[in-house]
Amino acid sequence: MHTGKSTRARERSDRVIHSRASRGRRTDRPRSGSNPGVLTISTEAIAAALAADRIPYLDSDWISAGAVRVNDGQRLDLVLGFHLGDRHEATLEHLRAICSRAAGRPVNVSLSTEIGTHAVQAGLRPLARIHNIIAVASGKGGVGKSTVSANLALALLADGGRVGLLDADIYGPSQPRMMGTSERPQSPDGKTMLPVMAHGLATMSIGYLIDASEPTIWRGPMVTQALQQLLTETQWPELDYLIIDLPPGTGDTQLSLVQRIPVSGSVIVTTPQDIALLDARKGLEMFRKVQVPVLGVIENMAYHRCGNCGEVSHIFGEGGGQRLAEATGVPVLGQLPLDAAIQLAADGGRPTVIAEPASDNAQAYREIARRTAAGLAGRVQGQGSRFPDIVIVDD
Repeated sequence: MHTGKSTRARERSDRVIHSRASRGRRTDRPRSGSNPGVLTISTEAIAAALAADRIPYLDSDWISAGAVRVNDGQRLDLVLGFHLGDRHEATLEHLRAICSRAAGRPVNVSLSTEIGTHAVQAGLRPLARIHNIIAVASGKGGVGKSTVSANLALALLADGGRVGLLDADIYGPSQPRMMGTSERPQSPDGKTMLPVMAHGLATMSIGYLIDASEPTIWRGPMVTQALQQLLTETQWPELDYLIIDLPPGTGDTQLSLVQRIPVSGSVIVTTPQDIALLDARKGLEMFRKVQVPVLGVIENMAYHRCGNCGEVSHIFGEGGGQRLAEATGVPVLGQLPLDAAIQLAADGGRPTVIAEPASDNAQAYREIARRTAAGLAGRVQGQGSRFPDIVIVDD
């Protein structure tokens, strides 16, 4: 980074300003700080402090992330594309301290959140009122994908997002039980349905429409059509994120779904043992084939902590999620324990994030949710980082 009396922001041709990425707006030079819609840098000391500071959950600094809206030496407005949750205030106080120290005088710092609509697969368009669809998948059943989906949605909601949850597992819908409701969706016009509200989430599941003991004996095309209807014929409210709990596996049904549903990003849930990792790898590669970004891997049942002595045991092996991540070049979003409390909370209709919000398990889900949202915010047009590199040079 070079400094001088005046500054100019240069952008690489494949980068765009943060929070305008999905709209395709570009700028080559910073403008006046009075325009809040573009990046401005007018004080080199503050800019240098921001360039040396890392954004929580994101592998970037504030300048490279294009998070600066206004910087006139006295006022600094920053915008992030994801919620920091309970780390927001601490991050804001930290920013005030480093910027005031750099400027040699108090700086009025604000930090807000704008969640944009991110790119989806070629040939598809984002759905009206749903900014981003995140698919949660696993290569095989029994790895806790549905429990992770429910807690991921609730964690994003707790951090301030507008969130929905679609149970796409037609053969084994479990979200009605986990959400603690069997309410039938209402239809105001005889053509569309209203989502079932549960714990603040807008939810939909085939489980709301059929008897809990009734088996779903449908062929693949029927399943795909049913899920398309659940998605498009539900009157979803304005959502920042719709979490889709996909059916396990990598067969024709799963492939058809990810080819027809406009997905912004995906998450792979696995357990540490080799047999689960083999199937998880297949799921990951399926998303890559249809050009859906894989935001990361969640290793569920990674360890068990004895409730009496605190000893940690790796019942299903150790480090499997990390090995998968290293082999495929995606991050590990987090590890979750094998804990009866998580299972009991889900079966009781109040998943861990709301049943025990102060617990270590709930905090683990919140950290995973923030890394997931940050990973999505760090992408533009389905490739690379969505944030620009800013270089301060002599004019």
